[in-house]
Amino acid sequence: MDALDQQLIALLRKDARTNVAALAKKLGVSRGTITNRIARLEAAGVIVGYTVRLRPDAEPSEIMAWMSVAVEGNQTRAVIASLLGEPGVAELHDTNGRWDLLASLRATSLTELSQVLERIRLIRGISSTETSLHLATYRVS
Repeated sequence: MDALDQQLIALLRKDARTNVAALAKKLGVSRGTITNRIARLEAAGVIVGYTVRLRPDAEPSEIMAWMSVAVEGNQTRAVIASLLGEPGVAELHDTNGRWDLLASLRATSLTELSQVLERIRLIRGISSTETSLHLATYRVS
């Protein structure tokens, strides 16, 4: 994936219903380029589907997890770009300390979560990860 693919994925993550013409205009390329890129990303399994985002409390059966990510050397930008293109990553945060990044993951089943973890662990530049399931949220009033 190149920079254009990453920008395209970022736009689709914000609104997967954006039409090809609007995507092409935003990225400064032709509609044919966008159509071909989307088809290539789908065929390669990078884009595995399109979905609707809901409020966190609207789908209580959804599995949520936190993944701490350690990055090798100076590959942080490339790893961030790859993680932002991963459909299972709902949020990504830059941190300090032992871990370089913290990813909020979403899945509909443990099998799907396992697949997300497997894809993330294959990203070049990630040296190690640690994942914890989200069990409950407590709010301060």
